[in-house]
Amino acid sequence: MRRREFLTVSAIAGLAFRTSAMTRIPEAKPGKELLEQRLYHFKSMAKQEAFDDFLGRAAIPALNRAGIRPVGVFKILRDDNPKLGIEADSSDLYVLLPHRSPESFIMLVDRLAGDEAFLEAGAAILDAPKSDPAYVRYESSLMLAFDGVPQVEVPTRVDSRLLQLRIYESHSIERAIKKIEMFNESGELEIFRRCGMNPVFFGQSLIGPKLPNLTYMLGFENKEAMAKAWAAFGRDPAWLKLRKDEKYKDTVSNITNLILRPAASSQI
Repeated sequence: MRRREFLTVSAIAGLAFRTSAMTRIPEAKPGKELLEQRLYHFKSMAKQEAFDDFLGRAAIPALNRAGIRPVGVFKILRDDNPKLGIEADSSDLYVLLPHRSPESFIMLVDRLAGDEAFLEAGAAILDAPKSDPAYVRYESSLMLAFDGVPQVEVPTRVDSRLLQLRIYESHSIERAIKKIEMFNESGELEIFRRCGMNPVFFGQSLIGPKLPNLTYMLGFENKEAMAKAWAAFGRDPAWLKLRKDEKYKDTVSNITNLILRPAASSQI
């Protein structure tokens, strides 16, 4: 194994071990994915559309060949997110990459660099000049999938579908882990599913902003289905009981809530 691979894998494994030891949670189980979430920033909607086309034509087929699937690509529309106070649809794109191993995450750039079909099909974006870059920058977060949702799911592919991305920040690692326990071991995930709140992913954030936090995404056929599911959740007897459990007090200090729509290239 190359030295840089060894150091990166060791760092990830060490983090998982220390977190597990501190919170009495077992280490990552086989089959649990590492979830990479990227947020791309563009200068204009035209640049966003060109990148979405690049993803569909070149990048996603190459990612699939590398074993990364399904790939999610999502955009933020003003009318779906009135609380954001934005004046127009955002030119940002969220990209979700499920990795089946640390090696997949570490070696992705090398694998894509060796994919001739990808390099040829994506040349216009990959070779964009400094004077006219394909995107401004992108941010990246890495998450470990929950035991209860070990792999990315695709709840629906209807054209009207929407995705809800939620980030639960905690004031300490101990409280963040306790919230994960609430989902995994105390039944909150089962309540979600029963109420029609369909998981795409649930992840414990390892690297990225707003730490410590957990991040999850739900999929709905439309806004009406989302509203109905949340209403059912809010009056569910099991949830009303669970939320009063003192051991889960103060597990969440801030919530980010975004409604996303799939871009043309998205497989989710």
